[in-house]
Amino acid sequence: MQVSARNALKGTVKNVVVGSVNTEVTVEIVPGVEVTAIITKSSAENLKLTEGKQVYAIVKSSDVMIAVD
Repeated sequence: MQVSARNALKGTVKNVVVGSVNTEVTVEIVPGVEVTAIITKSSAENLKLTEGKQVYAIVKSSDVMIAVD
């Protein structure tokens, strides 16, 4: 796999919630650290996402913000 994004987090699919249009996918990066993504239902089907499957969570860094109180 080659991708231009610099933030590719390898993990395991922990949960898949299929909706009528979108699918919510939770990926466990390391024990206790999870990333959740909303993708199209058709993309989830094409990727054959199931619990336990090894995947990469790709984060487009220009869309990530950090905040503090």
